[in-house]
Amino acid sequence: MSWTTSRGRVLGLLGILGFLATWEVAARSGLVNQTYLPAATTTLARLGRELGTPQFWAALGDTLITWSVGLAIAFLAAVALGAVVGLVPFLERATHSTVEFLRPIPSVAIIPLAVLIAGLSREAALMVVVYAPFWQVFVQVLHGVADVDPVARDTARSYRLGRYERLRHLVLPTALPYVITGLRLAASVALILTITAELVIGNPGLGRQIEVYRAAPDAAGLYALVLVTGGLGVLVNLATRMLERRLLFWHPSVRKEKAL
Repeated sequence: MSWTTSRGRVLGLLGILGFLATWEVAARSGLVNQTYLPAATTTLARLGRELGTPQFWAALGDTLITWSVGLAIAFLAAVALGAVVGLVPFLERATHSTVEFLRPIPSVAIIPLAVLIAGLSREAALMVVVYAPFWQVFVQVLHGVADVDPVARDTARSYRLGRYERLRHLVLPTALPYVITGLRLAASVALILTITAELVIGNPGLGRQIEVYRAAPDAAGLYALVLVTGGLGVLVNLATRMLERRLLFWHPSVRKEKAL
């Protein structure tokens, strides 16, 4: 492990400890009413109790299922459609205005439509979860396909490489870094939308349980689950970064990162 990596992890740990200490002091000193913000130690103790209940693990499982299915649908659809549109200039020009119109629409804005179509169900949540991650990956695929070196493309034509060979040896290596970047961004966005959909729509998961604790009111339970969702976000980011380093070990950016 390099000095830079070790130093970054130590600083990250100190940042977490500093945040928890500030939280504890703010609650214990009366600066913030503990009815609305329990002390950090109280919240962590409640988190420990939550981890020992089947209800928590069932909610976590529901959230992970919705997140993973939604992310998989968005990723596969975006890669397939993005590759087709990116490789056919006519399609890219014809769909450009539509993409630029649909892409900025917030996923939460389609919740009423999703509920109208699928009711208060996981399917409605999946519609919300799929929407924004799809555009994250789709746009990255378009950029990746467009970034193919013209000289390399002309060289492939001069050697009369077939469509499959050009796709495998020219387009894929160029687009893969963009695709992985899109996946990393989409994974985090999908997790946020999963929790949001559970909060608003009410399908099973951590989001619905957070809403139950809010309505109770049970502030300690609410913040305990908020910490869990934050931890999930960190794990998702670490997992996608690890995947990126494994798949792009040959890429200059990853090789430079390993050399530091």
